[in-house]
Amino acid sequence: MQNFKDKISDLTIGRGLKIILFLQVVVALFLIVTDVAARWHFNQMFDGSEPTSPVAPGDQVRRYDPTRPTPQFSNPGTRPDIDLPEDLPPRLEFMIEQDPELGTLLVMNGAIEAGDAGRLAAYLADLDSMPDAIAINSPGGIVDEALAIGQLIRTRELDTRILPGMGCFSSCPYVLAGGVERHVSLSGAVGLHQHYYETPGYMPVFFAVENIQRGQGATMGFLIEMGIDPGIMIHSLRTPPNDIYVLVESELLESRIATTVTE
Repeated sequence: MQNFKDKISDLTIGRGLKIILFLQVVVALFLIVTDVAARWHFNQMFDGSEPTSPVAPGDQVRRYDPTRPTPQFSNPGTRPDIDLPEDLPPRLEFMIEQDPELGTLLVMNGAIEAGDAGRLAAYLADLDSMPDAIAINSPGGIVDEALAIGQLIRTRELDTRILPGMGCFSSCPYVLAGGVERHVSLSGAVGLHQHYYETPGYMPVFFAVENIQRGQGATMGFLIEMGIDPGIMIHSLRTPPNDIYVLVESELLESRIATTVTE
């Protein structure tokens, strides 16, 4: 009788383990399929009908195009005597420019990639004197790297600028936030959206959520440390990664992401 009960018990345990394994496989397949579907939808959903005109209060969401050096929806007006690249570099490039009104500028063009904070630190260390400000033209990139660059800029007590025709999107505003004084031209653009995390679809959901929450917490802490209203993240959380929410003058000043707004 005892042997029979043991066999039943072993059978129940074995069947239970098989069911659990089967459910894990089903969940993994589901996550992979939804991840692939989401990426396909991300690439296919734009039909070219979204507005491209300059933004206005209440009309601030535009298509996010990280390859465009000058935002199609910006109104560059009169640019400073600085040449912007025809194509944005795949990672940040640094160059010193002289402007008769703004002084010595360190201009940064390109996407924010791993190691760029260290490259910037080395570049600054090689300069004979610090620039008057750092001008940023970037579609964004790795969030943690942008936070590190912003922290470096604040440590060096440098100002930041968005010049006419420049765009600062996605994680780039965290670089802008690092400036002691933050000057933004209304003929440029500063925009936010949801950060896109390259999390594999087969990663357990609670790990992915934990990773995202940790990143958001670090970002909010950084903004508070820089004196920026963390409420600005509401716009990023509400805007999908294929769009960009462009801040208007009142939002730039009220959030303190800009200390000065110019034409």
